Amino acid sequence: MNDPTRSRSLRIRAALAVAAVTGLGATALTALPAAAAGEAVTVQYRQSSTGGDQVEPWLKVVNTGQTSVPLSQVKVRYYFKADAGASYTYACSWAVKGCANLTGTFGTLASPTATADRYLEIGFTAGAGSLAPGADTGDMQLRFHRSNWQSLNQSDDYSFGPAQTTYANWSKVTATVGGVPVWGTAPAGNEPTPTPTDPTTPPPNGAALFDDFDYSGHTDPAIDAHGWSVRSNSGGPGVPGATWAPENVTFAKEGTNSIMNLRSSTAGTGESTRHTEILTRASKFKNGTYAARVRFSDAPVSGPDGDRVVQTFFTINDLKAPMADDYAEYDFEYLPNGGWGEPANILYTTSWETYRPDPWEAVNQHSEARTSYAGWHDLVLTIDDNAIVYYVDGQEFGRHDARYLPERPMSINFNQWLIDLAGQTSTAPRSYDQKVDYVLHVKDQVLTPAQVAAKVGAYRTAGTTFQDTVPAT
Repeated sequence: MNDPTRSRSLRIRAALAVAAVTGLGATALTALPAAAAGEAVTVQYRQSSTGGDQVEPWLKVVNTGQTSVPLSQVKVRYYFKADAGASYTYACSWAVKGCANLTGTFGTLASPTATADRYLEIGFTAGAGSLAPGADTGDMQLRFHRSNWQSLNQSDDYSFGPAQTTYANWSKVTATVGGVPVWGTAPAGNEPTPTPTDPTTPPPNGAALFDDFDYSGHTDPAIDAHGWSVRSNSGGPGVPGATWAPENVTFAKEGTNSIMNLRSSTAGTGESTRHTEILTRASKFKNGTYAARVRFSDAPVSGPDGDRVVQTFFTINDLKAPMADDYAEYDFEYLPNGGWGEPANILYTTSWETYRPDPWEAVNQHSEARTSYAGWHDLVLTIDDNAIVYYVDGQEFGRHDARYLPERPMSINFNQWLIDLAGQTSTAPRSYDQKVDYVLHVKDQVLTPAQVAAKVGAYRTAGTTFQDTVPAT
């Protein structure tokens, strides 16, 4: 995000189209994919509130199979119909496995129905452990509400069971193990596709940009020759008066790979704050696949922790006028210490249609997970004529609908910056690192995460550290 005023909100969601569908099924899957033959779970559900300010689905996952199931491989989806113009916030009130070991992500259905166009997907971190045969997770007391706390309507939500006041198997909530459907019935037309069937070999042809970031430093002439600009001009986003410091973009070897490091720092004042950004000079990227391997960090390299840092990988074009409908931006944004009203770490993926800086108004759709993402992650974004899909580490993270598709080409960007200085008021110097292994864009082709990995591997096997065959617009 490159506009300082936009840090005020990421919450105003555009209304989704809803299609009327009849004959929704409500029975459990009768045949499981072969890949899940040894792993089976059911989901038990009870509603804790029929009130009008928040949804409270309480869930248990039960291992009904013959083998132990790592919970990090389990995803559970609760389906609902979004209220017009609403965005939503997830929370965990209490869980036997610990709320810190649960993640909640909102997504959009590819085929909206009369009772569902969104879902809340619950996942588990490695800290949740495994379920032995016959064991269950215990209570997961979950809730979500409209981000502005306006009233909501549960009565038309696919997964809502107003009479379910005690735990029982509930087939209107679905579950997958390792991407394979094992429980429940999704709203009609939205049956999950097992990820193991995704192709792993990338298409042989197609214009592409690949950069392994094999440079000697920010003044290396090859950076400019390859179409990159290391930012040095002033302005937002972030702390007023901060400097965008090109010298804080450095390069080094880690093992056999070359790594780009973006270091941002502050001593508690605008004048002492250094932000970092690198971006393509050309705005020539539109539909296709975008990918990067990025290392997010929760803690500073040195000094006290707590600053509201934003670590990013995104595409963007310029806003020609307030609420101009040809604006586009697609973000991965990790906030290790919270910000924008969030108290702790959160990862956002956001698709922008447009916005107005003053008075602030935004039209976007976002998905989020409130958990730590410290460490290396494979980030993939695909854009075609139907949807925008975000993946993290090979798993779908968010799916946004066609209203947010780009009308004009964009640039590719990485940056790290501080929203403000309120998260940590100390004047002790501190600095934060964000690392990038590579970036890839394949024009007009939607690749699976496995195909991305294969394509990057092919570049590295061939000794190719840079290629750009994407034509100028």
